[in-house]
Amino acid sequence: MPTSPPVVRPGVAGPRPVEELSLAQARRVALRAQGLDRPRRPLAGAPTMRHLQQVVDRLGLLQIDSVNVVARAHLVPAFSRLGPYDVGLLERASATPPRRLVEYWAHEASFVPPTTYRLLGWRQREWRDRAWRMATSVLHTHPHLVDEIRDLVAARGPVTAREVHAEYAAEHPHRREDWGWNWTVSKRVLELLFFAGEVTSAGRNAQFERRYDLTSRVLPPEVVAAPEPRDEDAVRALVEIGARAHGVGTVRCFADYFRLPVAATATAVAELVEEGVLVPVRVRGWDRPTWLHRDASLPRSASGRALLSPFDPLVFERRRLEELFGTRYRIEIYTPAHKRVHGYYVLPFLLGDRIAARVDLKADRRAGVLRVPAAHGEDDAAARPGPAPSPGLVAAELAAELRLMATWLGLAEVEVPDDARGTLAPVLRRALASGAEPAGSSAR
Repeated sequence: MPTSPPVVRPGVAGPRPVEELSLAQARRVALRAQGLDRPRRPLAGAPTMRHLQQVVDRLGLLQIDSVNVVARAHLVPAFSRLGPYDVGLLERASATPPRRLVEYWAHEASFVPPTTYRLLGWRQREWRDRAWRMATSVLHTHPHLVDEIRDLVAARGPVTAREVHAEYAAEHPHRREDWGWNWTVSKRVLELLFFAGEVTSAGRNAQFERRYDLTSRVLPPEVVAAPEPRDEDAVRALVEIGARAHGVGTVRCFADYFRLPVAATATAVAELVEEGVLVPVRVRGWDRPTWLHRDASLPRSASGRALLSPFDPLVFERRRLEELFGTRYRIEIYTPAHKRVHGYYVLPFLLGDRIAARVDLKADRRAGVLRVPAAHGEDDAAARPGPAPSPGLVAAELAAELRLMATWLGLAEVEVPDDARGTLAPVLRRALASGAEPAGSSAR
């Protein structure tokens, strides 16, 4: 079995080679593509903008979520790969010209590089066309307001939805029975303009509110001046970004990364195969066509360690996660408390090439404590046969990672309360009390 992916050169006649990967090899390819296959590299100082840019280049996007139980979702993937870093770097990247990141609907709400934003123009046009067809759209119910708010943003931007609403509160008061997430009419207009690509976020304020401005003023000038890509070219480019970030995957995997139509993704995959960008590969145990990105590589082993946000790209596609790692993972934020199995805000814990545990976490900033209401070990024997690491080893590695996260969050200690749920909780409590780093620890 070769230890590196085949090289397929475009234009070479004859059948293309089909490589076979075991499930363990596919896992390692995926972990290398995500930058999670080895311990964090020791740095001479704190991570810099260059290091953050490397994470962005590798992942292609950072999903945004407003839940701040531990840290906002877009902040955690960089911590998982870099260790403690200054979150102000990400604020600078998204709020200070020339911006390295801008917001749009990619894999849900996301930060993407400005060049990737331009690849999503077809989605903006689809949204605008749909809004024109919907009788309930704010374009039909308040057409004059759309023009007025567009002009207001042009004259006064960046502005928040709250600031815009203040201008129209008398004419359009906020009613709790309003459409959507109790959005004001002004917010509805701004979101319409946002999805249509006319305005975007120039950054977020301390309350995590978008500061809307004209897209032409937010994107770097060279990106604004670049020609609009054809829809099929844009989709193909997005599929390649997703395929590179996955390393190996199916049409469903690649489509999910930017929430692309499956049929358009399948067409793009066929074209990328013809170009030699994607290589057909067989993953033992998978029952559908799979492809390897030409830049993918297969490490001999995986020795990294990381707590993963519920919105980390490694866990985006739940079927893929379950088939690769044997981990069935669901977010239980919206599940009634008495029906939750693992907890409110649960982070998978990656150890080597296993999802070895999952922990429910809460940053108690007032008390300066990272609390662990639950800690569960994982049974991944179906996807990862062979001896699993002992609960003591998993707990020791997890304790070290939790202490690292607490340091990053500015919290003084990690606490597993006596009533914490999960069989790993008492073992983790003892590991934290010992204070010892595990042998060969991957912590920085």
